[in-house]
Amino acid sequence: MATRVRVAQISCGTEYSGIQWLLDEIAEQVGIELVYPEMELSRVEEACKEIGMKAESPSLNMMMARAVSMLEDPSIKGALLLTCFKCSEGVIVKDIVRRYLHERTDIPIIAYSNVEKPKEIEIYSRLEALKTLITMKALLMRERQEGTTMGIDSGSSTTKAVVMRDNVIVGEAWIPTTDPVKSADSAIELALKDAGLKESDIEAVGVTGHGRELVGEHVNADLNLEEVSVVAKGAALLTNRHKGEASVIDIGGMNNKLILMRDGIANSFSLGGICGGSSGRFLEVASHRLDVDISELGQLALKSRERYELQSYCMVFGIQSLVVALASGIKREDVAAAACRSVAEQVYETQIQEMEMRPPVIFVGGVSLVAGVQRELEHLLGTEVIVPENSQYAGAVGIATLASGI
Repeated sequence: MATRVRVAQISCGTEYSGIQWLLDEIAEQVGIELVYPEMELSRVEEACKEIGMKAESPSLNMMMARAVSMLEDPSIKGALLLTCFKCSEGVIVKDIVRRYLHERTDIPIIAYSNVEKPKEIEIYSRLEALKTLITMKALLMRERQEGTTMGIDSGSSTTKAVVMRDNVIVGEAWIPTTDPVKSADSAIELALKDAGLKESDIEAVGVTGHGRELVGEHVNADLNLEEVSVVAKGAALLTNRHKGEASVIDIGGMNNKLILMRDGIANSFSLGGICGGSSGRFLEVASHRLDVDISELGQLALKSRERYELQSYCMVFGIQSLVVALASGIKREDVAAAACRSVAEQVYETQIQEMEMRPPVIFVGGVSLVAGVQRELEHLLGTEVIVPENSQYAGAVGIATLASGI
């Protein structure tokens, strides 16, 4: 049996939440051993002073003490920060602990807000990404693509494929995802045609994304990896940002990722997308209602001169508010801007506020092509948001590059 990597669970006491059994079960599936750093009660106050905060909740103070204790165990290779979704003080403590650990270690860290009925796939995807960041760091350090390789990103809404030769994209395809396998076949065919190459010319194939298990088996992929590490690598490559710190925002068709990078490798991340109102799918529906192609939505939003707010972040009620606005005579460009603002604000409030952004901020994924969302994120963050060329292909570029190192 392969040795499991040791990950510290820094929490306020999930044994009382009813989900610890699920965390343990999924951790075992992905090859992680969850360990629980402890500290004597007499040292808790000392640990709170070191971190610089004392919470009202004794359990949260113990959580901070566990973070201090974790640093004394060199066998721990990663950390899971876990608090209750409804606990506002827990959110604050979780962020303070994350900053404390980042200043003192380079181990990867993930944060998760526990809910009463968590989705197994949400926990699995987070722990799987953490395992990749721990065990494949040598591969993730790769800064250039070599040879001729293909990267396939089988997303929930779109399937992307790129052919790369010596660090340059020579072929690309971006099509809607229907059946993951059939969509992948179509994207591969189009990307090869665009590159003027045959399938036999490809030296290695990498797969990532929502449908990667099906597609990876279908194409006999040389490398199959989760999206967090891959998107971070793609963003670093597209911006030539391999040294220092950076932040990556990836708003996809159905889910979102906020990734903090150090030297081109993710070392902390948050996954979102509980509501479709914060995703590209909401903008697709909004575009349909505004009678414009989604590629034109962003430019329409940039023409707005009057601020209008949708009445709900909800996918359903947000569109209802949009329809009412149009019927009441609100200008199309003001409604388009409101739709872009709604997505940006929801990402900001549910993810960005819980993590300390490190400039430069890099925006990738299909929604990065909607200029109105980029503008709204810049307004919320108070800093430039970089959208690199080929930003929609970050996942495909990342996996094509990593596959060249296999």
